[in-house]
Amino acid sequence: MYSVFVNLCAVLLFAGAIAKSAQFPLHVWLPDAMEGPASISALIHAATMVAAGIFLVARLLPLFIVIPHIMNFISFIGIITVFFEATLALAQKDIKRGLAYSTMSQFGYMMLALGMGSYRSDLFHLITHAYSKALLFLGSGSVIHSMLVGYCTLSLCGIPPLACFWSKDEILNDSWLYSPIFAIIAWSTAGFTAFYMCRIYLLTFEGHLNVHFQNYRGKRNTPPPPLYSISLWGKEG
Repeated sequence: MYSVFVNLCAVLLFAGAIAKSAQFPLHVWLPDAMEGPASISALIHAATMVAAGIFLVARLLPLFIVIPHIMNFISFIGIITVFFEATLALAQKDIKRGLAYSTMSQFGYMMLALGMGSYRSDLFHLITHAYSKALLFLGSGSVIHSMLVGYCTLSLCGIPPLACFWSKDEILNDSWLYSPIFAIIAWSTAGFTAFYMCRIYLLTFEGHLNVHFQNYRGKRNTPPPPLYSISLWGKEG
């Protein structure tokens, strides 16, 4: 009876962290919340409020770590969120919604690290991501800051020797020790991260690239196929 009560408490606490940190499947609210002012998004969504669920799981890790199937469940939710939100970010055309899905994907990395028991790697990535993503939201509010956004983009892409390279590298290395399947998904999603962050930057600041795709879109005379598909640049067909 005591073990059932402990398991129930652990599941309910983790369910609260899933909703708070926008993990799959309770993730749909965060992109809409990002439509507020850039300063609010930078302060609350990137660094404090949404990160509270990750911090809750980190603080309660001594409780979760004695229940192996709960730890496996945490890592499973983390790896699903990492991959699922990264694929959604590939198709976003709005800079703030793209950053919102990027935030959820990076929080998935943190949840994966907690599920593997990598407490230090999780908090390290939590701090580096908070700085980079807060600056990205501030830059998205005034797109004249292309150098600032470019620096943070390279950091989230995992370019050495910038901060996010070191924190994400620890999580990826620990994933190989935990599960090769999880490691392959995490490493491939890191490539997705680099792609969609560069895509967001280019479509926002490189006007000729955006015009090229708009012109290409206007020259198409054939109707779209009956099945809707999303290309890498967020277009139909």
